[in-house]
Amino acid sequence: MTPLHTPHLRTGSVEEKRAEILAYFHATCDMYESLFSNLKSDEAFYQRPDPLRHPLIFYYGHTATFFINKLVLAKQLNTRINPEFESLFAVGVDEMSWDDLNDDNYDWPCVDAVSDYRTQVRKVVGDLINTQSFSMPIDWESPMWPILMGIEHERIHLETSSVLLRQLDLKFIQPQDDWMPSQLHNDVPENHLLPVSAGSVVNQKSTEGDYYGWDNEYGMQKEDVTEFKASAHLVSNAEFLEFVEQGGYQQNACWEEEGKAWRDFTNAAHPVFWRKTDEGYMYRAMVKELPLPLSWPVDVNYHEAKAFCNWLAARENKPIRLPTENEWQRLRDHCGLEQVRFNDGMNINLNKSASSEPVDINRHGDFYDVAGNVWQWTETPIYPFSGFKVHPLYDDFTTPTFDNKHNLIKGGSWVSTGNEATRDSRYAFRRHFFQHAGFRYVESPNHITVTDFDYESDTQVSQYSEFHYGEEYFGVPNFARTSAEHCLKYAQGRATNKALDLGCAVGRSSFELARKFLHVDAIDFSARFIKTAFAMQERGEIRYHLIDEGELTSFKSRKLKNLGLSDYAKRVHFAQGDACNLKSQYSGYDLIFMGNLLDRVYSPRKLLKDVQSRLNKGGILVVASPFTWLTEYTERDEWLGGFKEATGETLTSTDALERALDECQRLDGPIDVEFVIRETKRKYQHSISEFNVFEKVK
Repeated sequence: MTPLHTPHLRTGSVEEKRAEILAYFHATCDMYESLFSNLKSDEAFYQRPDPLRHPLIFYYGHTATFFINKLVLAKQLNTRINPEFESLFAVGVDEMSWDDLNDDNYDWPCVDAVSDYRTQVRKVVGDLINTQSFSMPIDWESPMWPILMGIEHERIHLETSSVLLRQLDLKFIQPQDDWMPSQLHNDVPENHLLPVSAGSVVNQKSTEGDYYGWDNEYGMQKEDVTEFKASAHLVSNAEFLEFVEQGGYQQNACWEEEGKAWRDFTNAAHPVFWRKTDEGYMYRAMVKELPLPLSWPVDVNYHEAKAFCNWLAARENKPIRLPTENEWQRLRDHCGLEQVRFNDGMNINLNKSASSEPVDINRHGDFYDVAGNVWQWTETPIYPFSGFKVHPLYDDFTTPTFDNKHNLIKGGSWVSTGNEATRDSRYAFRRHFFQHAGFRYVESPNHITVTDFDYESDTQVSQYSEFHYGEEYFGVPNFARTSAEHCLKYAQGRATNKALDLGCAVGRSSFELARKFLHVDAIDFSARFIKTAFAMQERGEIRYHLIDEGELTSFKSRKLKNLGLSDYAKRVHFAQGDACNLKSQYSGYDLIFMGNLLDRVYSPRKLLKDVQSRLNKGGILVVASPFTWLTEYTERDEWLGGFKEATGETLTSTDALERALDECQRLDGPIDVEFVIRETKRKYQHSISEFNVFEKVK
């Protein structure tokens, strides 16, 4: 096998880079085929080592169909090789809602047919690399990017498939020499905590970077990490064995609620790659079993790692836990581990044997295995950096994992190659999943603050989130911001103590009013809208999907600080309420804004009469409405205007509004203000709201 590095994308001539990528492609294919050569028979391909995953035949075909599907999407191929395979093997890698793991819905082809298909794909992609016109450097827009995407994708599955083989019954394994485990077994070192100095961690990568990256690596994030202590070694099998033998799996106090549920469901009593015998524990490497190698790092999921930390914290009476992503990166920087492509002095990139090795071999300063040997679980659920965007050819690579159910693993394992073996890589797995992953622990009194919220997929909430916080379309200014600007203009020279945003939706206008008003009550009937507005206030960020077409969506992340509003967020007080029946406490306002609310309530006249009483004398009332009266919201006899009166005279809503506000006089308007709501990528609502401004005089 030839474990080449992921290519540098900004150096060399076109022909030099073409040759490098071609060699990288063929080396990747060779490694993947070599991995599956460990299967003893065709029968082995149809086994499901993990009940939450497809049989191995799926993964054998999946990476090849990925190449074709992406190259067709990129319009670099006009003809498919096998449309049936390219559908069958396309989706089903993780526990996502669109994954169908019901075997009744699949008729898996024979191994020879999939092998022949892989050969055809290899020729097609190889020919494309040889003939593709491109220029240097290579970036997201390059014709070579989809090819690199396919190569790096197969290298991910080289590792995840090796985990599945490790879970497969040995009767289906025929060990190959290239995949045999290490023979190194040292005395177990005593683990101990060492200080890691404080420092600033900066995550910043552009799409014009030197190496291929997945979408979650791009953008900007910075954190000042305070001093902490970290274990010198990864937790070894021997160290974890003490936890097992002292009943750690049975002690409920050690387990978080989610972890306890997993433990109880699986009846776990020790790590999954251990097997208990009368003589002690046996250890499952990828292709063979051996007595438990006490000096090697333990392989566990997040729940087990977290339980160990809780157990150790109680025993030592110290604040011990897993590191955050940025603490791991601070440790990396502290040790001077500056390689962009991890390799030297590490058990990574298949440099050594096809397994872990003792935890005291690969030294980085005073620490060992900062990268390599096994992945290291962190406390951090994966989240997008500021400036995150998806690649149009693979828009669901990361966004489905922004669900607070996938925690980041860092550092890479012995079989991490390509992008996985780079310092910028960010991979995350569900907390109950197994990889070649272990952990080190840290001691720190600092409270962990991690991004831990979901993204919004409710269609209406997502549309309004974009309407309030998103892009401007067709040159029409943001309506929520423009509305607040009108309000603040009329509030100049007047009291600005207290304002009411009635019908606030997801809250942008409320935050904008807080630029000048010391207290803003923001009320909406929709609990979903209020939940989103409150999330923006508490976390400074919301995430949501926008429908592009059909089931295709795009991911958006919006932050208050990017709108210059974070300094005013605490002035806003969100609440759910009925605009026509507000609690008495909502009174004494210097300004009340009703944005596109009046024609969506059941009694506009009752509302108008009531809001006047809640205004201070001299206070401003701004009513904005497109006056789209619909009986689904307002019964016909409750309409404010938009009909002929009994006298036969036309009553417009503008005139009726002035009539209903008997304690106010007009200050300005009517003024037309446009707004655009995006429904899909090609469908928008373009409307006009009429602004009428009144002052309370009685």
